Amino acid sequence: MTGPKHSCGVVGISATHDVVSYVHKALDIIQHRGQESAGIAVFSNGEITTVKNNGLVSVALTKESMAGLAGDSGIGHVRYSKSDAKGIVNAQPLTLETTHGSVAVAHNGDITNFEELKKKYLAQGLSFLTDSDSEILALLFSRNMSQTDDPVRALRMMMGEVEGAYSLTVMVNNRVFGVRDPYGFRPLCLGEIDDGYIIVSESAALDSMRGKFIRDIMPGEIIEIMPDRYKSHPLSNTHPKAHCMFEWVYFARPDSIIDGKEVYDVRKRIGIILARESPVDADIVMPVPDSGRAHALGFSIGSGLQYEEGFMKNRFVERTFIIPDQKQRERAVSMKMNPIRSTVRDRRVVIVDDSVVRGTTLKRLVRILRDAGAKEVHVRVGCPPVIAPCYYGVDMRTRDQFIANSYSISEIRDIIGADSLAYISIEGLVEAINLPENDLCLACVNGKYPTNIKGEKHRFQSTLKTDFTQ
Repeated sequence: MTGPKHSCGVVGISATHDVVSYVHKALDIIQHRGQESAGIAVFSNGEITTVKNNGLVSVALTKESMAGLAGDSGIGHVRYSKSDAKGIVNAQPLTLETTHGSVAVAHNGDITNFEELKKKYLAQGLSFLTDSDSEILALLFSRNMSQTDDPVRALRMMMGEVEGAYSLTVMVNNRVFGVRDPYGFRPLCLGEIDDGYIIVSESAALDSMRGKFIRDIMPGEIIEIMPDRYKSHPLSNTHPKAHCMFEWVYFARPDSIIDGKEVYDVRKRIGIILARESPVDADIVMPVPDSGRAHALGFSIGSGLQYEEGFMKNRFVERTFIIPDQKQRERAVSMKMNPIRSTVRDRRVVIVDDSVVRGTTLKRLVRILRDAGAKEVHVRVGCPPVIAPCYYGVDMRTRDQFIANSYSISEIRDIIGADSLAYISIEGLVEAINLPENDLCLACVNGKYPTNIKGEKHRFQSTLKTDFTQ
């Protein structure tokens, strides 16, 4: 991943058999959502046992580390750690003991009022053991459980206090729940597997288990899964939605279905619309692998230009986003992407990427293509210019990260060395996703936030007050 980083992926399973291998397989499939730590928690012999560590799933959750781990209820988590929350102590699931049993929580998203809540509860004597905003969810839920002994009511009480993005899997002893915040920022879906049910961030995980996709979990909904059935607790109040458009543009696997829209189809439509909005006289279209492939195929369909693979990707080079030095990042791009010279030599090339944040990678790729003999290099981008930070789980936190804040499109074109540069419009992106614009979070490209963020423009006229007790 050379673009923006996501923060997490979650899974929860309840079945009549041991679920550890199923949770592990699901985490493998959603590995792209978090690549710095992984963990599994299962209920067995009257308690929750957790195994977690830093690294990819295959490194963090080895056969040796999971020896003896078994249970018919379990949740799992993959994580990309933000710079202020690294270390094994912040790996998830987070587990706590309450007067009514063991609790484990796995979280995808960001809690925007975390600091405010942390300050409040520190003053009341609560202790925080991690730097993660996910801990406030676990603490509030556990505190509410001690008062109510009702997981659904405890979750609703928690939802009434926290703000921001949260798709959760929660385990209370052997009971497994899924929770999605009222805006629906992050995806979460429900499926059926052999003798059980599963809640997971992306539907692609179901395919690997030959499972059945049932539906997306609705914004504000709490679902409890059991081996033979599931029970829904929907949010009774109407609430605005704010599905993250970056899920379709970049984050999610192309074979996933999110909020009723297949990611691959959306990306292909993005390319078709991009070709309509910004045509170019060229010979071939090629993607920036891997995430730009469907966008490039759509551009080929929309433009009539031939689709070609122009880069070979070395999948074993260190991921460029974790390299701190700019020159080292550029060298890593060269090692990761090698041109297919016969494809690009003496041809006018269009390269299609999913998004641009800093422009570093594209600058180097344009140079690689010119060195390989391309006559012209045109760049098309399947996301509007990124201009504003994300507060909901995407690691884009300061405006000085975004090249589009400092330079015009023509200036960016000159910086990356392209013959032309064009981005899809916001209107074109909304058309491609095919959901109402008011149901999408577009804050990073239009600066209008769906929740109150200090110093930012709130897209709704009035502050929302939602009753979470029903």
